[in-house]
Amino acid sequence: MNICVFGASSALIDPAYFAAAEELGSLLAQNGHRLIFGGGRDGLMGACARGVLKQGGQPLGVAPRFFDEPGVLMTEECAFIFTDTMSERKRIMEDNADAFIALPGGIGTYEEFFETLTLKQLGRHSKPMALLNTLGYFDPFHTLLQFTAASRFMSADVLSLYALCDSPAQALLHVETPSAPAAPRDISRYNR
Repeated sequence: MNICVFGASSALIDPAYFAAAEELGSLLAQNGHRLIFGGGRDGLMGACARGVLKQGGQPLGVAPRFFDEPGVLMTEECAFIFTDTMSERKRIMEDNADAFIALPGGIGTYEEFFETLTLKQLGRHSKPMALLNTLGYFDPFHTLLQFTAASRFMSADVLSLYALCDSPAQALLHVETPSAPAAPRDISRYNR
């Protein structure tokens, strides 16, 4: 499988986040999966890719050309696709992935996760999605989505489109497990 991993680029976070990201990368490679990621050398993206590389895997980085600055990307260690825009980057990552795992991250990670979740909710893909909930990072995030559903701003069905996973092994098991394809949604109400 090609598994797309979203995650933080920050190098200033708790070491436990790095350990979990690297463990996930190791598990991906050990189980014959290919990592597709944003190409960052630092943060959780880099930690996950280093885990893959330590096990002999070959990550695929995807990044806009304007990120190609010394020390920012893992271009020497990974296969790479350069894009002109962030939108093109996401499209390539989404199109080439068989599954998605979001690691803890900031607004970029949230945006990538929400776009992918929205596309799944609209029936544009049926790929498995997981949040790796290291140190309970995604608990408030998940609570917000539960509140959103309870307040009827979204269907409660959306909560079943991803899994909240406490370990790298659990996240990988979730995305490896086949699920029923998402039924196309009736989006006619948006075409007004």
